[in-house]
Amino acid sequence: MTIGTVKFFNSTKGFGFISPEGGGKDVFVHATAVEAAGLRSLNEGQQVSFDIQPDARGSKAANLKAV
Repeated sequence: MTIGTVKFFNSTKGFGFISPEGGGKDVFVHATAVEAAGLRSLNEGQQVSFDIQPDARGSKAANLKAV
């Protein structure tokens, strides 16, 4: 699991990005991952733990948990 901070999340568009704690490239997060975690939305600055999964466009966050 990786720890990171929500950079932004647009609930209208259904996506956002998380900045990993140790630096590196921001990770895409889709609304389906948020819903699967039982969360309604993500807030800017919120700490989360997540797994990074390969995606057609790079990588995406999965298995989100609020920290």
